[in-house]
Amino acid sequence: MHLVTTAAAAEPTTGIAGWAAHLVDVLGGPGAGLAIALENLFPPLPSEVILPLTGFAAGQGVISLVSALFWTTLGSVVGAAALYGIGRVVGRERMYAVWGRLPLVKVSDLEKTEAWFLRHGTKAVLLGRMVPIFRSLISVPAGVERMPLPVFLSLTAVGSLVWNSVLVLAGYWLGDQWDLVETYVGVVSKVVLGAAVVAVAGYLVVRLRGRGRHREARPRVRQDR
Repeated sequence: MHLVTTAAAAEPTTGIAGWAAHLVDVLGGPGAGLAIALENLFPPLPSEVILPLTGFAAGQGVISLVSALFWTTLGSVVGAAALYGIGRVVGRERMYAVWGRLPLVKVSDLEKTEAWFLRHGTKAVLLGRMVPIFRSLISVPAGVERMPLPVFLSLTAVGSLVWNSVLVLAGYWLGDQWDLVETYVGVVSKVVLGAAVVAVAGYLVVRLRGRGRHREARPRVRQDR
């Protein structure tokens, strides 16, 4: 049975869905794992399409449900480990050097963020795996802060298994309506992205106003004639 053919009843086999279906057809479970690993590295690739489609494949007998959950979770861990490695290579000193050259930001802001991650890093990595968009980004600060690799991988595996299980099982149970998962999860992703944009915009407005007030508060230097 070819997944590309059977999935066409619910979702056009072009774009991300067609690409993921082809990977599963050719490689089976490892193909689903590869798709999810790439989704972690490139967040625009939507897990809300790949994971339900993998669950649908399991329901159609293309792969087993256990294989679907195992390989997608392994792919999540591999993708997250790559981003963790990037953060570790960049390192704290380089991050501070780059941050110090950016406009509208202060080193103290980065220090506060770092302190927050040191206090809540384990929860951020675990729960962050279940939040669209953030689930990929959280791996970088974990690498920068050099969270112990075994701890990072364990938290990532547990969080990813929960997230992947929800979406894979949804696709498995919905059958040829697996694409409905994308609709509902996509709304959550857009809300998260919108909140992030609003937060950044608000931060920039506050920072610009603060700089304006600072300039106005500076005493004028009198010139002797």
